[in-house]
Amino acid sequence: MTDGRNRKPSVQTRTAQALHYVEEETGAVIPAIQPTATYARDHNYSTRKPYWYRRDGSQTTQQAESILAELEGAGDTLLFSSGMSACTAVIESLAPGAHVVAPEVMYHGVRQQLLGYEAKGRLTLSPYTAGNLEELAAAVRPGETALVWVETPNNPNWEVTDIAAAAKIARDAGARLITDCTATPPSMTRALDFGADISFHSATKFLNGHSDVTAGALSVREADAGFEQIAEIRKLQGTVLQSFDAWLLIRGMRTLFLRVERASKNAAAIARHFDGHEHLDAVLYPGLPSHPGHEVASRQTGGQIGAMLSLIVKGSEQTAIDVARFCEVFYPATSLGGVESLIEHRKTVSGEGFPVHERLLRLSIGIEDADDLIHDLEQALARAAR
Repeated sequence: MTDGRNRKPSVQTRTAQALHYVEEETGAVIPAIQPTATYARDHNYSTRKPYWYRRDGSQTTQQAESILAELEGAGDTLLFSSGMSACTAVIESLAPGAHVVAPEVMYHGVRQQLLGYEAKGRLTLSPYTAGNLEELAAAVRPGETALVWVETPNNPNWEVTDIAAAAKIARDAGARLITDCTATPPSMTRALDFGADISFHSATKFLNGHSDVTAGALSVREADAGFEQIAEIRKLQGTVLQSFDAWLLIRGMRTLFLRVERASKNAAAIARHFDGHEHLDAVLYPGLPSHPGHEVASRQTGGQIGAMLSLIVKGSEQTAIDVARFCEVFYPATSLGGVESLIEHRKTVSGEGFPVHERLLRLSIGIEDADDLIHDLEQALARAAR
């Protein structure tokens, strides 16, 4: 029997304690906010830390990056001022004319960015149906494809892609794999462990969890020249995450495991309740055994699945909009991953030209009482149907 002195605390404990942070001078257990825009060099005119100006980073941002790197099992993590700025840095790092493979349906902002770069001749883009590995393999060009983009589960239909299988397809073609697992944060899915080269998260969402920060994160197992180039792009564009937002993100990550567990349980209860409902054509949720990606999702998330689901409402597009309007507990708002539950009519938000069902409602489930959320949806569906 051991005394436990050599036992390393779990990632849950390390995250809850912000990596057991203690401020040396005062003993404070909460990391400080370092707001300075510039840093004095030492008496040898050397930089004291790996940053000398705010665009390089800060003590607070670096602490948040260290916590997230541990969550991801990463060698290095970079934080950006938004998820889109992180994605743009990856795209900007590609050589002119690079070939990219990405899902036909994915987060609409990244999709618009990829299409925009293609229209300018900066890259060539080949789409595939999310979750379809045969189409993914067919879209890849061995020796030519530079980047394979996987979002799993895919927003807003929640198709599931096998990350390990996608990583092999990319690797065999000489391409890098980037995975967007925003809907399944690293308390559930560590994409790097499944073979991804870059793990991306919109840290605005579950990582922060309080709807008061915009942030993006990129993590890698080992920082190579390509990742250093992305870091340089972040510096030149000035898109490093600012100190106060980094401090809020640290605050949010400390409760990540608790929040995600509760929200995922709520989502599963809601999905089961409304599966086969008289006012719905479908419930899109990988946690349902009938979902084609259920087995892969269960394996990649340790059975937790996640807190995102969508409903296809019977009736017209206006019926779906009315359901969102009539909710009294759900907020009719755009985003996801916060402690409060949100409902949105996705076509209204994503705009014309985005391939989404006109009667799809996207739900981000929070940590409220699940019965309250179910009752709210029931009354909204009944009112809209009338």
